[in-house]
Amino acid sequence: MRFVAALFIAVLSVVLVAGEDPSAPAPRTKEYGWMSVKTWTGKHDSFVKRAKEGKVDLLFLGDSITEGWGNNAVWQKHYALRHAANFGIGGDVTQNVLWRITSGGEIEGLSPKAVVLMIGTNNFGLHGDTEAGVVKGITTLVTTLRTKLPGAKILLLGIFPRDQKPETGFRKKIKAVNEQIAKLDDGKAVRFLDISSKFLADDGTMSKDIAPDFLHLSVKGYEIWADAMNPLLAELMK
Repeated sequence: MRFVAALFIAVLSVVLVAGEDPSAPAPRTKEYGWMSVKTWTGKHDSFVKRAKEGKVDLLFLGDSITEGWGNNAVWQKHYALRHAANFGIGGDVTQNVLWRITSGGEIEGLSPKAVVLMIGTNNFGLHGDTEAGVVKGITTLVTTLRTKLPGAKILLLGIFPRDQKPETGFRKKIKAVNEQIAKLDDGKAVRFLDISSKFLADDGTMSKDIAPDFLHLSVKGYEIWADAMNPLLAELMK
């Protein structure tokens, strides 16, 4: 009976998480071994402080893949001198980023020329959200950014591939979402860019040289990202 009860609770927990609305702003409340809520809050607070300092022409928003730019050599080479700010936090889902830019106040007072947004993989990997829900969450994020930062161009990136081999469940879900959010590109204020193929071999596999854990990028992966994105980004920042 204890096993049955534990199994019921586990299943119920998954259902509840999966049932959360990806377009509803929510702060981080779940504790992870690799990041506590206290650490998450500290990162968020540092972004609010950075926003108050102003002088941000280029803003990156997202999860750990965005956070992973850190201050690495690729960032120094391409963005350090462009008044860029990195507001990525590991483990974030669309709900968290929505909260950060609304109730959290991370972008209050900012007027960047461009915002690079890439989010969604954790909605699948950590929340079990549906494809339609993730599309709704990303759409709400884009709409919110357009409202709060009317002078900024939005560069919406397709969710990057994950897993070593093609045709996995995550790969299929990501492809489905990318096909839908591509429709948010209006040719003017919002541009969509899917650079997934740049990270993959001809047979669709991903190399450890690019993503050591088949999710997070290496320095080589960030160089690929920058090279693939920079032409359109330069156009948006004119």
